[in-house]
Amino acid sequence: MREWEAMAGGGNGAAPAPAAAGGDGDGGDIDDADAMAAEWEAMLGGGGGGGVEEFADFPSPSSSGRESTRVLNQDEIDSLLGFDDSDDERYEKTGIQSILNSALVSYERLPMLEVVFDRLVRMMSTSLRNFTSDNVEVSLDNIYNLRFGDYLNSIPLPAMLTVFKAEEWDNYGLMTVDSALIYSIVDVLLGGRRGTAAMRVEGRPYTTIERNLVERMIHVVLADLSAAFDPLSPVTFRFDRLETNPRFATISRPSNAAIVAKLRIDMEDRGGRLELLLPYATLEPVRELLLQMFMGEKFGRDSIWETHLAEEMWFTEVEMEAVLDEQILPLKDILNLQIGSRIMLNASPNSPVELRCGDVPLFMGQMGRKGNHISIRVDNKIKRQKG
Repeated sequence: MREWEAMAGGGNGAAPAPAAAGGDGDGGDIDDADAMAAEWEAMLGGGGGGGVEEFADFPSPSSSGRESTRVLNQDEIDSLLGFDDSDDERYEKTGIQSILNSALVSYERLPMLEVVFDRLVRMMSTSLRNFTSDNVEVSLDNIYNLRFGDYLNSIPLPAMLTVFKAEEWDNYGLMTVDSALIYSIVDVLLGGRRGTAAMRVEGRPYTTIERNLVERMIHVVLADLSAAFDPLSPVTFRFDRLETNPRFATISRPSNAAIVAKLRIDMEDRGGRLELLLPYATLEPVRELLLQMFMGEKFGRDSIWETHLAEEMWFTEVEMEAVLDEQILPLKDILNLQIGSRIMLNASPNSPVELRCGDVPLFMGQMGRKGNHISIRVDNKIKRQKG
């Protein structure tokens, strides 16, 4: 206990410790020890300087095995709950937030999306070079999944949000162009000098000229996105509207899951980011195709065997029947047939004859004779009705 008195006296300059209660040599009473511990805690808590920091994590002088409760700071609480909103990792959620978002479908379950976005990057590099007459480099930064409401809340403003519709899938997607890319495109298309950063004017709405120039670039990107999906499933992405307020760009429920692809567009010393958002509801019509591990994957099929079977079918012999006439008779007339009975056919020598393969009618023709054989000349083909 004297060691504690010395430490307290030299550590924070507090008053000398009071005399220990029960110091009559009886080994210390438990109640007195607790009272003395309370006095030490009060003194250390009220002392100035760094006394609290020095002894905050020390165990109580008289605690029998008990340690002081450690208080978490705000950063640790945010990290535990998963609300760490840093610029570099806005969408990296941990703790409870990860548990809440565990119901989201991971984009790794749709491996063909990476192939589609890979094609999009290559095509955009070429088309934007032709569009801007400048050296453009497009790169895919990241593909991740999150809820639509979380994405809207994380969009850095000002920005332009494009709502586009997938015609064949009858649903919508969202494209976000940040302010850096907007001013870079405007600067490049209007003949800005190279080597100088694009001028950014904050605090004002985008002008009509800026909106029209960015809209032209968006049409180029949507055409490339349609072409990127073509080998998988033909789809047309049509420009719907351009918004600057995220509230007016709502295309899905806030709790719905979505895929977000972040693209980086560099034009020498200028550039910016472009983000594509596709809700899982939009991708549902082609979900089976996106589940493939590679393009054209077919489970349980052998193309070599299919080709061989198709070739051999041309040499297969089939039996054909020539039908002159058909009649429906009562069962009693059929049972009363005897040797020598006659059935009159409603056919003449010039009546057409139907050629069948099994129950399938194929051709119509005229019956005749060639040498000692009866022959049929095929006149036309019977068109089967699709039903």
